[in-house]
Amino acid sequence: MITIRQAKAGDEIAMQNCNLTNLPENYHMKYYLYHLATWPELSFVAENEQGRLVGYVLAKMNEDMTTTPLDGHVTSLSVMRSYRRLGIAERLMNQAQRAMFEVFDAKCVSLHVRISNTAAFALYKKTLGFDIDHTEAKYYADGEDAYSMKKDLTSLYKFEMDSLDF
Repeated sequence: MITIRQAKAGDEIAMQNCNLTNLPENYHMKYYLYHLATWPELSFVAENEQGRLVGYVLAKMNEDMTTTPLDGHVTSLSVMRSYRRLGIAERLMNQAQRAMFEVFDAKCVSLHVRISNTAAFALYKKTLGFDIDHTEAKYYADGEDAYSMKKDLTSLYKFEMDSLDF
């Protein structure tokens, strides 16, 4: 059984290991720490039965907290290869999106995906409902272009919030 929980201090080494194992773009340790310290509610990890981290989502809010509406951003999503196609990435993304909406009242969430990463693009577009906003030329360090994708969060949770009795 896979458990999804909020990321916490101490998870950053395993998160970085997952990133280094699976993704061509890598981050310094301080970048993970910055996310976990600044937006502790938004990043989540997936653990297997032995407590080993097998996936994560690193997320944040837009840097300018004075702009409205607030937007969330998924910095990185990674699942170890032997745990893919089990719905873990979808569960991680759903947790992060819900937290953006509930904690920060985010109206939308954005992310970047390599144009060549057809599996991730399908996850974002078909499974999670993201739309291409635009293409960013040479977004990645190796010169590859990225799709900048967005998803509206207001309609996603509006029904749930409207139906709550207080």
